[in-house]
Amino acid sequence: MLTIPVAAPAGASVDPQAALHAYARARLADGDGAMALAVDNYRTALTLDPDSVDVARRSYVQALESGDRALALRSAALLEEQGALPRDGTLLLIGEALGRKDWAGARALTARMVEEGNFSFLAPIITSWITLGEGHYVAPVVAAQDRFAALAQRYVDEHLALQALDRGDVAAAVPAIRRAIALRGGESAALRLTLAAQLAARGAKAEALMLVPAGEATFARARADLTRGKVKAAAVTPVQGYARLLSRLASDIASDNSGMALSVRLARIATFADPGGTEVQLVAARLLSAGGLAQGGVAEARKIPVDGWYGALGQAELVDALAAAGDRQAALALARSLAAEPGAGSERQVRLGRLLADMNDFDGAAAAFRAAQADYGDGQVPWALLLFEGSALEQGERWDEARVVLERAMALAPNEPVVLNYLGYAQIERRQNVAEALDLIKKASALKPQDASIADSLGWARYVTGDVAGAVPVLERAAAGAPADATINEHLGDALWSAGRRYEARYAWSAASLFAQGDGAERIAAKVEQGLKPEYAAP
Repeated sequence: MLTIPVAAPAGASVDPQAALHAYARARLADGDGAMALAVDNYRTALTLDPDSVDVARRSYVQALESGDRALALRSAALLEEQGALPRDGTLLLIGEALGRKDWAGARALTARMVEEGNFSFLAPIITSWITLGEGHYVAPVVAAQDRFAALAQRYVDEHLALQALDRGDVAAAVPAIRRAIALRGGESAALRLTLAAQLAARGAKAEALMLVPAGEATFARARADLTRGKVKAAAVTPVQGYARLLSRLASDIASDNSGMALSVRLARIATFADPGGTEVQLVAARLLSAGGLAQGGVAEARKIPVDGWYGALGQAELVDALAAAGDRQAALALARSLAAEPGAGSERQVRLGRLLADMNDFDGAAAAFRAAQADYGDGQVPWALLLFEGSALEQGERWDEARVVLERAMALAPNEPVVLNYLGYAQIERRQNVAEALDLIKKASALKPQDASIADSLGWARYVTGDVAGAVPVLERAAAGAPADATINEHLGDALWSAGRRYEARYAWSAASLFAQGDGAERIAAKVEQGLKPEYAAP
């Protein structure tokens, strides 16, 4: 299916020893996070030893993570020849076929995708885009009996809307638009902008304006252009529709941290299919930053024109990417600038607040979270914003203020485990209202029994109230659920020591010491050496 040459370039000789050295350098660079150096060496190793499946496989993954389309296609071609192409590689090939308008090839690859199984639920949507390209459009149909029907249906309405607009059928597009936006909820800003542009380009100005709320900085430029009638938007092509589909899937997979590596690869394949697609760049920036590839996230976010419709969204992603890349001062300066704009909205204030909290400026964070509440009327402030503010106040050692805010959050969300747990544990730490605090944590645990953090709170509350025997099994369950959590392991160690299980206590403290920092690390080290003394007790 690919036209990429798989043999070594003319004049090059296959040198397994040199290839091995290049591969070793690539792996070392990969482990050190030196992505550019790793890619260069994978490319060299692949040229010197094109028959190596290991080299091709590592080159393929690294090429996707770094955004090197040429290397991704070349390594995919080699893997394809040897029957070792990963199944997401089929998605890469589909994008290439659609980009070439090779409808027959795209159909064949889509059929192969169905046989492979992993991404078969995407087939109705991909096939519908192929029919649009072929000139005899057939809408996507998800069979009710398909076991993945509910999953496929999550993506259908957006594509129905875009395809209807491609055909100039605004009447058919509008109800699909409403369903697609309702499904995306708070994550619909970029989709709203895209659909508004498509509607306006087809003369549906009123419908377009309904998608971009007035008074919000995120939509200010789009709304101004729509009001003046200054909108031009080309129809979405099949390959662009396909790229959007992969981006949506990548975002959904990323909600489960165990799927982050796959979500990054899918997001990159989407950018290969539609390299100028702003929405796919936004998704790629977010997922690269979240997936430990923050420099790539910075690069993707910076591709989005600041003065365009998506500029505000791109700048927001750039804040997160800069922070993830370690440039917190640049992130903070940009976050402050965005939060200061008229109509900034609560989301920008929350982003600023979280960044300040990460930088231990808890007073600043509390002020930002409080500013985020200004968008809401009396009695309408979301409990989550109150929890953010209360948490910042509590961490900033302003407990009396924090407690008032946290109790307001609990009044709004009396059955929300995270609120009950936070308020209960904060009081247990301070040895205040211990019996009432224990009741709050018990309720949180009953509502969310598998949560390791809440289990830790419950176990520690029992320990503090003198129920050592009842504390140990709960803390053991918490540690099993979060083995890398220093606080949980320290709590377990203290409880085990008090229960007379000294050897196991030191084992738990040793586990805690691997992840502890600052004063906690010193305290835990002292317990490992000397045992539990009153001055070494966990707070």
